[in-house]
Amino acid sequence: MACTLPSLFYSPKMMSRKKALLLLLLAFSTGTLLLRQSAHLGWFPKSPSFSCAPLLSLRPKHTAVAFLKTHKTASTTVQNLLFRFAERHNLTVALPHHACDHQFCYPRNFSARFVHPYTLPPRFIASHLRFNREELRRLMPNDTIYVTILREPVTMFESLFSYYNQYCPAFKRVPNGSMEVFLDNPHSYYRPHEKYAMYARNTLVYDLGGDPEHSPGDPTYLPEFIHQVESIFSLVMLAEYFDESLVLLRRLLAWDLDDILYVKLNMRSLESKLNITSARLAAQIRAWNALDARLYDHFNATFWRKLDEVGRDCVQKEVHALHQACERLAHHCFRGQPQLRPAMQIKNKELRPWQPSAKVDIVGYDLPGSGPPLDEQCLKLVMPEVQYSRYLLRKQSLRNRRRAASHRPLPPRGLLRPPRHPPPKVA
Repeated sequence: MACTLPSLFYSPKMMSRKKALLLLLLAFSTGTLLLRQSAHLGWFPKSPSFSCAPLLSLRPKHTAVAFLKTHKTASTTVQNLLFRFAERHNLTVALPHHACDHQFCYPRNFSARFVHPYTLPPRFIASHLRFNREELRRLMPNDTIYVTILREPVTMFESLFSYYNQYCPAFKRVPNGSMEVFLDNPHSYYRPHEKYAMYARNTLVYDLGGDPEHSPGDPTYLPEFIHQVESIFSLVMLAEYFDESLVLLRRLLAWDLDDILYVKLNMRSLESKLNITSARLAAQIRAWNALDARLYDHFNATFWRKLDEVGRDCVQKEVHALHQACERLAHHCFRGQPQLRPAMQIKNKELRPWQPSAKVDIVGYDLPGSGPPLDEQCLKLVMPEVQYSRYLLRKQSLRNRRRAASHRPLPPRGLLRPPRHPPPKVA
């Protein structure tokens, strides 16, 4: 006798259950495949397995940051990643008024009056200014985190001397633009009350709101000034340890590694750099910039203590992940390694960096292809400071005007004018 299956297995109800089960399995398989593929779409896995505490995913991203952009310290690169973060999260960035150009009327002491009204109230500020604690507190929200960056004074002074040789009067007076000649007798060329004199001596102290002319022999001034800086700034980054600084910044703000990807910006060509080959020259620079040197030495020591608090092995893992992510992003944007080019060789004018003088060549990047559509993420990644500031100002001004128009009250109904009718035709 032939074996027959129960009729239950052939019922329409059972068939619908089998179809539902098959559809469920198909949906699960498709979702798993998409999740696996999505891991390759970002520049690194979204949840890298760092053995570091505390778990940053438990904290929301911090979205109020005041970055004191110091001079010749890799600060333009930091500014760029802050601009990109703010734009992605639709956060308002304080930008200078037109009268101040792309800096907040530097070298004057910062005032909230220097901020363009269409960029109020801000959550971010990252353009050059001379630090003024009270004015920034008036401007920024109460939960603002303050961050800045320093650079070793010897290499920083070389960069300042080269970059501002046509702006700083002290540098312009030096025969043949010789840094050695200047340092042999700096008081012959330096006038402390001239415009742009702050580029010639203790520029870090000046940017932080201190007195660059104060005697380094005063035993109380610099310790009190350092204490004041420490009480305000939650993180003092170091240009020489840029990636480690970004790891500390990411952890301070509870950001993702995606938020700190970068390429180096506002760099000089090799031909524009001066060589410091002697210990004597380096010692002269540190002696002339004694306040900056002692300031840097202090925060260099505290920087390594911060790294120890996180764990140096953990920091190095994050630095390695950051390097890999930046390389993947660079390969995507440049189809390989980014190639630095002189400004006039960059086809896209919006990507040409500002040139301080004919004696200095600031290099930048060009993106593959010509004309739109360009990858917006890549475009912003390499956009110089001046162009990005102007772009953000236009964008935020438009948003501000639209918001104002949408909140403009309509006149009362009783005051509306009746529609005009054409006069009757005369027969």
